[in-house]
Amino acid sequence: MSDASYESLRAVAGDVSRETFAALEAFEAHFLKWNRSINLVAASTEGDVWRRHILDSAQLAALEPTAKRWADIGSGGGFPGLVMAFLLKDRDGSIDLVESNRKKTGFLQATVGQFRLPARVIAKRIEESYSLVRAPEIVTARALASLTDLLDLTEPWLGTGARALFHKGRDYQREVEESTHRWRFDLVEHQSMIDPQGVVLELRNVRRL
Repeated sequence: MSDASYESLRAVAGDVSRETFAALEAFEAHFLKWNRSINLVAASTEGDVWRRHILDSAQLAALEPTAKRWADIGSGGGFPGLVMAFLLKDRDGSIDLVESNRKKTGFLQATVGQFRLPARVIAKRIEESYSLVRAPEIVTARALASLTDLLDLTEPWLGTGARALFHKGRDYQREVEESTHRWRFDLVEHQSMIDPQGVVLELRNVRRL
């Protein structure tokens, strides 16, 4: 168990138990084994999964330290959804993971079962999942779609009071500007603690024009 890795996790996510840290280290090895067969993330990032994917996902925990009910759409390789499931275990929270790709849902379900995570895998397209996801307080997405498209996909939740935490890269300002032609929202831009060119967009009070 690496003290440096543990401190890097606490630096971005806040207070995390040693048990959860050990579970995330085991998850990293588990993830890399699956990635060799079903290509969950780009091979170019395989050598830095801890920082590029796990820590990048874990920073959401510090942004919303009290929320208990989460939903992650387009969960794919489990970032940020699975990482949040590990962290929510300490908080008595839970997360719904929405993913339609059969191979990826197999990975998600295997991981939830192996690590006994407080998560449900909803093997549906996002548009078919609205009645199945349990009224989330927070909705997340990472590397999934443009902000305008994300708002279209998540309106059934955001329009009834949920908040969004969306990872975005260097072009986020253009996406925000484009989205304002169709949407109004309260926005907080959180500088990524991992990617100097990235942000986490926090959106509240989302409403269609």
